[in-house]
Amino acid sequence: MEDASSAKQDIAKQLILKEINKVYADPAIIKQNGCAACHILFMLVESMQTNESDAADLLSEILFHNPKLNERFIEMVENIHMKQRMIGIPFSLKSRDAKDKYIESNLKNLLTELSSDVINYGTDIVLRKLLMSAIALELAQNIGIDYHAANEELYYYMRKNDMKSHESIVTFIDSFYKRINKKDQN
Repeated sequence: MEDASSAKQDIAKQLILKEINKVYADPAIIKQNGCAACHILFMLVESMQTNESDAADLLSEILFHNPKLNERFIEMVENIHMKQRMIGIPFSLKSRDAKDKYIESNLKNLLTELSSDVINYGTDIVLRKLLMSAIALELAQNIGIDYHAANEELYYYMRKNDMKSHESIVTFIDSFYKRINKKDQN
């Protein structure tokens, strides 16, 4: 059984490397506003005849255990999203270590901010904030716009459909807490 899994990973690893090299040779493979990482993921879905979730797990596993391939993957994503599209150029020019420090600093700042919000405003507000961020990010990715524009579109929609939006969010939050409480009781 382990041999089959190992063989599957070897095949996927070769497919990923081949596709990364194709993208480097012709960045136009990634359509305008397309996602380079998603391109690799969906290539795996199609080539390995699997679903997105399994392909994402496989991709993560392969990249985790193959640092050089992971580095090449990150370079490809940065090349497409930052250099080719002229977005985030100052960040893309930094060393890997400097990028990691920048990300770590932002992560710590966000977690500190969210912790402060929990103390000052409660968990409902933080959950709403995280939910709104996730929705805006999903919109940005699906529509192919930047995060700020997605936030603006989301807030416009929510203002226009105030009751419907509010009910959807409240229903989700109630369901979320019910699941947590049910889990805690078991």
